[in-house]
Amino acid sequence: MIFELMASMMCADYGHLEQEVRNLEEGGIDSFHIDIMDGRYVSNFAMSLNDMRYIAGATRKPLDVHLMIEHPNNRITLFLKNLRKGDTVYIHPEAEYHPSATLKSIIDAGMIPGIAINPGTSVETVMEMLRIVKKVLVMSVNPGNAGQMYLPYVGKKITKLLAMKEDMDFEIYWDGACSADKIIDFAPKGVKGFVLGTTLLFGKDKTYSETLQNIRELKF
Repeated sequence: MIFELMASMMCADYGHLEQEVRNLEEGGIDSFHIDIMDGRYVSNFAMSLNDMRYIAGATRKPLDVHLMIEHPNNRITLFLKNLRKGDTVYIHPEAEYHPSATLKSIIDAGMIPGIAINPGTSVETVMEMLRIVKKVLVMSVNPGNAGQMYLPYVGKKITKLLAMKEDMDFEIYWDGACSADKIIDFAPKGVKGFVLGTTLLFGKDKTYSETLQNIRELKF
């Protein structure tokens, strides 16, 4: 079964970031997930514009940029000019007055437009945007911190989205508390990719190559 694996780089070892990128790339990661937090939309601070720029320069793999910031349209050019065509940019609809305008800026720059849906955000409130975006990042935990517990009611939201994705032409991605059993359960149903953090990828006693190979060889 084919599915995408993205490394949540806020969980990486920043004392050896270049080596982390190289090891993940050699291990077979599909893309690098960049969590940008402003301390306002979420209470935490995570990666910065400079972190994103550094990783973009250190790899040819795609970047998957998740903007957890208020009013991203005010700063979207700062991010877009440091990315490559084909990279993905997610925004949170609740963080913007006119999210469709921000998504248009992402599209016009040659990036892949996406929205991130929080556990407390219903599918119905983002229905119109589902026809604009190409990717929907479903948060299975509340955004802002790594190592949280999975919120089981999110599975029903994914079921709703799976029923719409072909008609509306978008793919679904999982972010938060991603364990092997979640991949085994949701990849066959049609979830396209999974963001890997401390639950499954970082801080383990195996190399990234071994870990990623084990994930791809899961029994479905």
